This record gives sequence, C-alpha cells and structure tokens, in this order.
Amino acid sequence: MAEGAVPLTIVPPLPIGELFETGFDWFKDTFDAFFDGVGDFLDATIDGFAGLLQTPDPLVLAVVLALLAWLVRDWKLAGGSLVGMVVIIGMGMWEPAMETLALVVIATLFALLVGVPLGIWAARSAVVSRVLRPVMDFMQTMPGFVWLVPVVILFSIGVAGAMIATVIFALPPAVRLTELGIRQVDSEVVEAGQAFGAGPRQILKDIQLPLAMPTVMAGVNQVIMLALSMAVIAGLVGGGGLGNEVVSAISTLDLALGFDAGISVVILAIFLDRLTGSIGSRRPGHGRLRELRQRFTRTPATSPA
Repeated sequence: MAEGAVPLTIVPPLPIGELFETGFDWFKDTFDAFFDGVGDFLDATIDGFAGLLQTPDPLVLAVVLALLAWLVRDWKLAGGSLVGMVVIIGMGMWEPAMETLALVVIATLFALLVGVPLGIWAARSAVVSRVLRPVMDFMQTMPGFVWLVPVVILFSIGVAGAMIATVIFALPPAVRLTELGIRQVDSEVVEAGQAFGAGPRQILKDIQLPLAMPTVMAGVNQVIMLALSMAVIAGLVGGGGLGNEVVSAISTLDLALGFDAGISVVILAIFLDRLTGSIGSRRPGHGRLRELRQRFTRTPATSPA
C-alpha cells in the first residue's frame, strides 16, 4: 500500500465496548448503594472466616485439617496433608494461605448456591438448558483477568471484588456437571420411583441427586480448583492472601517469595483436590433401588380411578 493511502473497508466501526461501558456506567450509578452494601457484607464475611482460621495455633489447625483428611479418606492423605501444612508454616506463608483458603471456601459456597440449583433447573427443562449453555460458554471462555475490570468498578479494590470475580469464573462447572449428573441417572430408576408414588421433588431428593452425587462432586472439585486459581489472580485487585504475595514477588522480582507463595498454592490445591475427590468417589450402593422400593411400599401409591 502506498504511503499515506487510506485503507478501504466495507465493515463499519462497531462500538460494542463503548455501548457496554455506557450501559455498565448507568447500572453502577443506579445500584451503587446496593453494591456498597454487598461489598461490606462480603468483606466482613471473608475477614471473619479468615480470622477464625487464624485464631488457633497453626500447628493445631494443621492437625485438625489432617484429621479431616483421615476421616474423609485414609491416614496416607492425612499424613501428606499434615506435612504440607507444616511446610506452609515453615515458609512463613500460613497467614496468607488461610486468607486464600477463606476466600476460596466462601466463593465456592456462593458458586454452589447459585450453580447447583441452576444445574437442576437446566436438567429438568430443555429450554433453560438451551438458554444457559451459551451463557456458561461465555463465562468459561472469558479470560479471568477480564472479570477483574467490571467487579473493581462495582466494588472497588479489595476482597469483595476479588470474591465476586472468583465466583463468576468458577461458577460454570457447578451448573454443567450438576445438569450432566442428573441427566445421566438411569431413566428406569426414575420410573421405578414414579411407580411407587414418588413426586418430582421426592424423586429429585431421593433418587436423582444421590445417584448424580459423584458427578456433582466432580463439579465441586472443579469449582474449588478454578476458585483457587482465580483467587491468586485476584491478588492484582487487592484480593489478599497468597495472591498478594505472588503480585508482590512479581513487582519486586523476588524469586524466593514467589516460589514460597507458589508452593503454598500447590499444597492447598492438592489438599482440596484430594479431599473433594475422596468425597465424590463414594458412589451409591447397588441396593439403592431396593431401599427406594422398601421406602415407598410402606405407603402404597393411590391407584388411578
């Protein structure tokens, strides 16, 4: 192309970002007081839980977490968990690790409170499933850093914005795997429940959710892992915990600090992954249908007239 020539194009400019920004500014100005209240509540909740985790002596809490791992799985996981927690204490990363754990736990709870009901709804309605699928695709493929921009505008720099970004980033697996687990339940088992007089709620509670629990727990596992990864990224917007340590190590080129923080993240990730994976591996027994039959035959269904 000759110097000074104007490139030709038949595509008109599309100010999609500007339109979104205009709408977002109106949304923020309209509901600013509401988001301030939500931000204060989230700050208090996460700070309170982090303070609770930091109240006992680090070694005492490390033993408690190891006992939890033993209760859920076996002594091998308990021993490995205890060693990992002691390593975190020895590196001086216990306090930020507990802040990150608090953020991950609270964000996971919020993501599950929203995602599991949406997954159940999608499993029971093809229309809802078709509507949610592109929304979940959008949420899951959007880079995590992008979610930091709108939440910081709404909640400013701090833990609240970091948690909202974490929930948005970690939500899709809860919806997808809950829906998948319920849809994979054998239709014959559901029909057996209906034959014994179970209503839709009872079938969901006593048949579909128990049989779908391994898949649902796989979704919980994925939510926790995504929340942990996003919690580290959220250190860029004042998320606290190990994320702040990683950001500080990057800004000062402190290799030792970055390595200590990274190892602490890995230890937390392995602990949470093995813990939730052990819970999810407990599949319902083959006697579930027999138990269901015995339960419903105590109150025989009324035969249609």
